[in-house]
Amino acid sequence: MGDDVSDDIEPIEIIPEEEPTSAKAGNLYNSVISAIFFKHFDPSNPSLPIPFNRRELKATAIALGMDEAGNDGDILYSFRFRKPFPKEILDTQPEGFEWRLDLNGRSKYLFKLAKPSKIIPDVTLEAINIPDATPEIIKQYSLSDEQAALAIIRYNRLLDVFLALTTSSLQNHLRTTAKGFGQVEIDEVYIAVDSDGLRYVIPVQAKGGSDKISVVQTMQDLAVCQQKFPGTIARPVSVQIMPDGKLCMFELKVEDDETLSVVRERHYVLSAAPTNAKLGARMRKALGDRLPNPDEMVIDPMMGSGRKDLSVTLNSIINSGVVGANPPFTKPKRKRRTTAK
Repeated sequence: MGDDVSDDIEPIEIIPEEEPTSAKAGNLYNSVISAIFFKHFDPSNPSLPIPFNRRELKATAIALGMDEAGNDGDILYSFRFRKPFPKEILDTQPEGFEWRLDLNGRSKYLFKLAKPSKIIPDVTLEAINIPDATPEIIKQYSLSDEQAALAIIRYNRLLDVFLALTTSSLQNHLRTTAKGFGQVEIDEVYIAVDSDGLRYVIPVQAKGGSDKISVVQTMQDLAVCQQKFPGTIARPVSVQIMPDGKLCMFELKVEDDETLSVVRERHYVLSAAPTNAKLGARMRKALGDRLPNPDEMVIDPMMGSGRKDLSVTLNSIINSGVVGANPPFTKPKRKRRTTAK
């Protein structure tokens, strides 16, 4: 009854990729973002939003030593999703607020104070084992942990499991524009339907390594859903790849104060399909006393099959002489019909 089956599970590992930013580049990124921030920051009105544009970012980066062909866009991505602002910027934050880097139109950006929204996986949540249906060739040639996560979600229909909907992938890496945000990219978009026929649109964002789940990204995903998919219900989902390779899935909601809240959270680990014996052991471990062990099943002469604790074993019944083993079936003899002469 108490079989330990944890050693039988062979999880499919997703190893988060290393950060692409070197220490030297990280220092340059800090210098660039600080230069732009303090160029416009007004100490007399420290809560005032600070706008800037992509051209200013590029010029500042080149002036501080970045090559003209350098990836200035990675500076923005790093501080929006991957790393905190430099300490000198953090020191200007009033208590209970934090600086956020928002989209503010096409090639326009905005430093804005907002309430903190930190979404991190609950490490105490038990992982759910799912038999892995990902084709081996896909796992072999996946180029990044984020792409691997999206493929695993697709092939194992994890959104169906997570949201209890019938989902279909509409497009991955959807790049479009949204009013008030400018250019937006969503990792993958699903269309779904429930048992009552209601239709849903599900924007999925996958995060690996130290990438953070962002309220800004969730807000822009919702804006795309409202503008591009009218008549549907938007249910944004973010996937965080945990250090141990598990997939943490969040359904998120943006509150009125522009903070994020978690509607539901589940952790999944993929494993090779178990044999019948291992599957039965897992069921007994999960259900406990509700599922009888086949070795303890008995045949009660009056009640039929039952449990050991409700009756006595078949052997004890036979040995006690109350009833013997079932005799072999014998066909009854037919009487010969005779006709009167």
